[in-house]
Amino acid sequence: MAIAFLLNGESVREAAAAPSMTVLDYLRTRRHLTGTKEGCAEGDCGACTIAIGRAEGQGVRWQAANACLMLLSQLDGALVKTVEGLGQGDALHPVQQVLAESDGTQCGFCTPGIVMSLYVLQQDGAPDDAAIHEALAGNLCRCTGYRPIVDAARALCSAPRPAAPAITLPPSSTAHGAAGELHLFPDNLADLVALRATHPDAVLIAGATDLGLIPSKQRRGFPLALSTTRVAELKRIAREEGALVLGAAVTYADALPAVDAAFPAFGALIRRIGSRQIRALGTFGGNLGTASPVGDTLPVLIALDAQVELVGPAGSRWMKVDDFLTGYRATALGPDEVIAAIRLPYLAEGEQVFIWKLSKRHDQDISTVLAAFRVRIADGVLVSLTAAFGGMAERAKRARALEAVLTGAPWAEAPPEGIAEALASDFAPLSDHRASAAYRRTAAANLVRRLHLATTRPDVALEVHTL
Repeated sequence: MAIAFLLNGESVREAAAAPSMTVLDYLRTRRHLTGTKEGCAEGDCGACTIAIGRAEGQGVRWQAANACLMLLSQLDGALVKTVEGLGQGDALHPVQQVLAESDGTQCGFCTPGIVMSLYVLQQDGAPDDAAIHEALAGNLCRCTGYRPIVDAARALCSAPRPAAPAITLPPSSTAHGAAGELHLFPDNLADLVALRATHPDAVLIAGATDLGLIPSKQRRGFPLALSTTRVAELKRIAREEGALVLGAAVTYADALPAVDAAFPAFGALIRRIGSRQIRALGTFGGNLGTASPVGDTLPVLIALDAQVELVGPAGSRWMKVDDFLTGYRATALGPDEVIAAIRLPYLAEGEQVFIWKLSKRHDQDISTVLAAFRVRIADGVLVSLTAAFGGMAERAKRARALEAVLTGAPWAEAPPEGIAEALASDFAPLSDHRASAAYRRTAAANLVRRLHLATTRPDVALEVHTL
């Protein structure tokens, strides 16, 4: 009933700690590796960043992850590296050395997390400035400013890539039980469905980037949980005729190349979902199953007319994502079913997709309003439109009144009249700490006007980002 992993090169078999204990708590209280810090305990600041390695081909793929949101059971079969595992004796690791020489650290609280993000970035080769920004977007520093940290990243990544040592991966476990908890790791979809039918109250664990807040912030564990991460059928990425199919346990990071190729605007949005640390763990099925009204992928899936596959003891059934979402954090998933896959139809000839996310920060922030549009324009007329919004209702929803007003309307000159009125018919947004209802209504209407500008004046730069 123990889980096995390598921690800074040491083989560990953990049988006593609760499976729901956060990796951060485990490292600090059980292993006394206190270099990994707790800043926010919710995956925003990056002070707890560690490196997780898993088999890929003949080698190991390293990814940065937030230890504050990871459950101990998620380390099964993995390689784990913390800041203590980088240097040798009194000698600093090159990442630590270049950060010190670039004056990239002051108080030092955030530094271990930045070091680990740079360590993972170093394994990727020689990235450009955009990749450096993306790699560091999940690490907040309140002392130095970011210029010396970025300078350190540039210097580090221009140096020769270090040779990877040979590593033997630890064996995987089928279960981890301790402290009154039991987490199970089925290897295939049939076993997962059988366990789900037997234990309908069990928590399904995929990336845990949302569920991880429960043990991290509320200090409550999961007595019984089923992990999806080892189910091969849920990890597939298939480029089928007419559609891209993503298994429910496919992470944002793993899906990004395929999504970029098929839907570039969706790929750009995915790069704004959390940080690299979050995208290494977060899954499409998890985001869909959580059914948050501000879940970033959900309006896009609706606009793309995506379908979700649900599998249970009675077999498989497909339904549109728009029908699957039934209310606030509510879905049509049966108590004995699991989300198996998501099917995203490719665009028809002449169709375009536009996706815009409004939030207080560009990186690492939850949407205030998110709009996704699938459009086809011909001869100055908006021939077809599917529009979906997040942050405007109790769930992500289509704007059907807006679609009715705009479809068939002249589109070459000015935006048609009636946009605000149609959106008022579609949505009654709430006021909260992110924005007022009035702001959301105005912002949504302005995003429709932005759609008009983007499709009629492609020479106008709508977004400018600098590093």
